[in-house]
Amino acid sequence: MNARKKYSKEFKLDAISLVVDQKFSRAEAARSLEINPNLITRWMKEHEQDNDGQAFRGNGKLTPEQEEIRQLRAKVRQLEMDKNILKEATVFFAKEMK
Repeated sequence: MNARKKYSKEFKLDAISLVVDQKFSRAEAARSLEINPNLITRWMKEHEQDNDGQAFRGNGKLTPEQEEIRQLRAKVRQLEMDKNILKEATVFFAKEMK
């Protein structure tokens, strides 16, 4: 099985530029770049939906909002664990007092 090919942000922007600026059809641009025309379509949609310059961040790179959510979820998990430890300690010491 072939490994999935990764394309740089610059490559994607150049592919979009061929269609938008240089008026190539998506099929012509795809043929010249030796990629599937559906990729250019997907890249164009992602680029159009980009409101804050975050299009084509790359694998594993999160937007600031996604990073904040990840950190907050980790904090919630930690606080829930701390709370459970305190509950268990309360039960333990209550039994010891009897």
